[in-house]
Amino acid sequence: MIALVQLLVKYALLEPLGALTSLSSLGITILILATICIASAGNIINDIYDIETDLVNKPDKVIVGKSISEKTAFNLFITLNVLGVALGYYLSHLVEKSGFFSLFVIISALLYVYASYLKQTLVLGNVVISILVGLSVLIVGIFELIPNITSENQQLQLVYFKIVLDYAFFAFLINLIRELTKDIEDIDGDYKVGMKTLPIAIGRERASNILFALTLVPILAIGYYIVYKIYQNQIAVIYFLVCILGPLIYISIKTFSAKTKKEFHHISNILKLVMLLGMLSLILYKFSF
Repeated sequence: MIALVQLLVKYALLEPLGALTSLSSLGITILILATICIASAGNIINDIYDIETDLVNKPDKVIVGKSISEKTAFNLFITLNVLGVALGYYLSHLVEKSGFFSLFVIISALLYVYASYLKQTLVLGNVVISILVGLSVLIVGIFELIPNITSENQQLQLVYFKIVLDYAFFAFLINLIRELTKDIEDIDGDYKVGMKTLPIAIGRERASNILFALTLVPILAIGYYIVYKIYQNQIAVIYFLVCILGPLIYISIKTFSAKTKKEFHHISNILKLVMLLGMLSLILYKFSF
């Protein structure tokens, strides 16, 4: 999904709208590879630290410690991190913005800190990982638009950047809701290993109420976007109503009544679908805007 979204931002949004971009086909490929390597490393280190929890929450899906050893997994984590950061270093110099390299270092470090510590803290871990998900979208705008900003095109480039920022915020918000959903789903395993997630701290029922309230935020935001931003475009309005707003309302209703682990798992899967459908709406800019 990361690769697809980054390609859509470049080829379905920025280039069709006439934005002055910095990355060639090779450049966007390097950015995608760097992001995927670091994200994959983050998944691996998360699995390493979650072995005990996953044996309770999802015993059939445990890989580290079963299919591969912890040592092999850790070596793979190091390799992918080094490769991702190295690609980020090369790309930053390619666009003549060496300071951008720090983004890859910070993301890599935060993914490790999240897996080893922040994931066990109240809410903060959820927020941090959701920011990183949003950043995987925003980073395309950073590398594509900022290096080519001049006094003449600054206003227009910032308009394009704001669109990318809107999608990054959407990714952040949906992922934050999904993180809380997964915390409620995994409460038994998390409690066993002494984690301090929101459902453990305040109880499943109160956490579910907060989750329900959170699901209303993207509904209101998408509703506002439809009414005030795209109301004149019939194709876009229909797409957002059917593919994004409709599923979000369904999620909100299901969240209000969900009680079992299976129900929260279902909500988590629908949230992934909403994330995908939301990002696919980038295609509409090429044909409709």
